[in-house]
Amino acid sequence: MNIFPRLSKPFFICTILLFLPSASVFAEISPEKRAETYQQLEIFANVLTIVQENYIEDLDPKESIAGAINGMLASLDPHSSYLTPEDFRELQDETEGSFSGIGIEVTIKDGVLTIISPIEGSPGDAAGLKANDLIMKIDGVNTSELTSEQAIKKLRGKKGSKITISIFREGWNELHDIEIVRDIISMQSVKGYFITPGLAYARISNFQSHTTTDFKKKLVELDQQTPIQGLILDLRNNPGGLLNQAVAISDMFLDEGLIVYTKGRTQEQNMTFNATDTDANYNFPVIILVNEGTASASEIVSGALQDHKRAIIVGTRSFGKGSVQTIIPLNGGNGIKLTTAKYYTPSGRSIQEKGIAPDVEVRLQDKNDKTQNNSKQVIREENLKNHFSNTGGDNDQADKQISPQIQKTLDEDAQFKAAFNILKSLCLFSEFNK
Repeated sequence: MNIFPRLSKPFFICTILLFLPSASVFAEISPEKRAETYQQLEIFANVLTIVQENYIEDLDPKESIAGAINGMLASLDPHSSYLTPEDFRELQDETEGSFSGIGIEVTIKDGVLTIISPIEGSPGDAAGLKANDLIMKIDGVNTSELTSEQAIKKLRGKKGSKITISIFREGWNELHDIEIVRDIISMQSVKGYFITPGLAYARISNFQSHTTTDFKKKLVELDQQTPIQGLILDLRNNPGGLLNQAVAISDMFLDEGLIVYTKGRTQEQNMTFNATDTDANYNFPVIILVNEGTASASEIVSGALQDHKRAIIVGTRSFGKGSVQTIIPLNGGNGIKLTTAKYYTPSGRSIQEKGIAPDVEVRLQDKNDKTQNNSKQVIREENLKNHFSNTGGDNDQADKQISPQIQKTLDEDAQFKAAFNILKSLCLFSEFNK
């Protein structure tokens, strides 16, 4: 089967997508189930006819059916949805790392449109929008009257056009209207530099089609300045993206062994991804920073390097999205984004709901944001409506304590210990508090 990994929409939080050709094989449906389905379809057709003939206003059957499909998919889980031809075009643009809008990632939490995080350098970021801000209105329209897809379309628009959003934030007594000018959001997924000689810092904000290439170039560039002796890899607020890029980044630091595997209803959805030995030398110690916004593809990287004892995970428990979505094309340019599999870390852990538990737990919060505090409720997979429960993995250890091997590394590896101590000393400064 020819499968092309695709990037998740920045506004659809935390999705790993696979792109299926229309000729793919699906699970068999029993004759009894098929007959029951046809019976229910007859009821649906009758209801649609009655509504069209008797509703107070004339209805477009195309829109009515699209609404029914949206409702059906939305009732399954938070990550399945119906895609219009426009959605497909946007997916293509975003695979290359650009789209037009204000640059925020959002989800529906407790019925309210809620910001997951602004994209670095975007108009939303420049306007001061923050994680957990509630978007109550968009250009005067209450977001409670909009579906998530409708809200996303309103947030997007042509470069240079203006939008006013009404925000409520913890600690505020009233709504704040913020006018933002839309722009092309070029999501540069990799940045990096030296914190101190030999200790490099690299941030991956999402996994795009060129992330691994850019990441390797950045490490080569830094190593030419000063040999890299340790790396702090920042995956905080990384909502995910391309599965193959997460696998490739993990592979850079592993010589052998399993990186991730998936399980679905059909054999074609059961996939394994293994590390390959290369001539590249990335044997320096690695610290990975995570938080509640670390999701999906970024959890794959964190889980793989944690299971192989290749990196120390530092921060707070990650988002906890352990499912895979597949894009299935339909006639007319439409499509379905459907949850088709779950993924597991090398040790057999399912991180669904639970997330990746850090080896060293420390909250890195913005000291300049006085509305933030350690008691504030954060958004994770477990907070999303209709999310899957964690039924356990093949070797479920999501809440395991720090391993003896990790402790030995912390105690005995001089370079790693130095890098870790520098990280702790820098936690009070802005670079680690964004």
